Amino acid sequence: MTSILKLLVATSTISVAALGANPAFAADLGTDAGTSITNTVSVAYNVGGTGQTAETDSDVFVVDRKVNLVVAKSDSVNTSVAPNATQQAVTYTVSNQTNDTIDVLLSAEQPATDDFDVTGTLTYYLDNGTTAGVFDGSDTLITYIDNLGEDSSVTIHVVANIPSGVVTGNLSDVILIGQAAAHGGSGLPATGSGVQGLAFSNDSGDADDTSVVQNVFADAAGTGSSDGAGDGYHSATDTYEVSAADITVTKTSSVLWDPVNGSTNPKAIPGAIVEYCIAVANASGGAAATGVAISDTIPANLAYYSSLATGPATVPAVIGVVTEGTVTGSTCNADGTGTGAEASGVVSGNLGTVASGATETLVFRVTVE
Repeated sequence: MTSILKLLVATSTISVAALGANPAFAADLGTDAGTSITNTVSVAYNVGGTGQTAETDSDVFVVDRKVNLVVAKSDSVNTSVAPNATQQAVTYTVSNQTNDTIDVLLSAEQPATDDFDVTGTLTYYLDNGTTAGVFDGSDTLITYIDNLGEDSSVTIHVVANIPSGVVTGNLSDVILIGQAAAHGGSGLPATGSGVQGLAFSNDSGDADDTSVVQNVFADAAGTGSSDGAGDGYHSATDTYEVSAADITVTKTSSVLWDPVNGSTNPKAIPGAIVEYCIAVANASGGAAATGVAISDTIPANLAYYSSLATGPATVPAVIGVVTEGTVTGSTCNADGTGTGAEASGVVSGNLGTVASGATETLVFRVTVE
């Protein structure tokens, strides 16, 4: 019997075919986590030249989750801000390079190596408003990113206030930190949107379990103080940079005429005409100052002199209260294009915008009583 069995085995024909299901691939991130892959083997053989029923067996495992989250600054420039400005945004992109849809938990930190900290509660907005990439009132306030599809990205604004007292060139760094979490609830299958998922555990050190979706963290190290490679987090830094207007106001007066000396070495005696020049200078290198408005109350013993277009023949003519003039050394130049006014002893004028490095003036005249 033993010899016959040996002969039968020796003359049998054995073929092995691996018959597996074709997995579905999502973009270039590989097979979706949780996909069940079945691989079936079939062994055909003959006994004494007669085909026998093939023997088969199958192996089944589920695809694990390669967790990879990428947070990046959205552009290459700092965000220009002014002192005391509110609701100022730094902007990031958050990309899901995981082979699964995930939630992203959000947090932020401010390092101690910059010039100042922003104030108020840091808030997060999903950029889905009117203007793409720009923070505005139509973007959505969020606390986490809900159901971020694999190979998808969103833009996130981190919003805060700028303190007073900061000066041009001061920098404030904000680090946005993302943490990968299960989407739609505690894990697969998803239970829908609107439920913040739990952060993934790292299963890299566990034995492989073919029936369970395990997590392998593949993220790079970020800029956060405790964000290392392969920890399920990723982070990036964006920077506020202060661009302030450096305004200096200088008020001078000169006697143009008096009733005794005329315009030759005039003195500030009763009846004299005195010209005031208010010069607003904005130092170079800062931001433009906008909406520059001047208000000047004429003191006692002086009266607003409104006949500026004619005046005494020796008094230089100037039209009303004048803005948009310049200053050359100690000389106030009025170009006559302004729109100032006087009412009830108060002189006012709007200089509009005083550009960086520019000086604008307001000029008016009084008589000494």
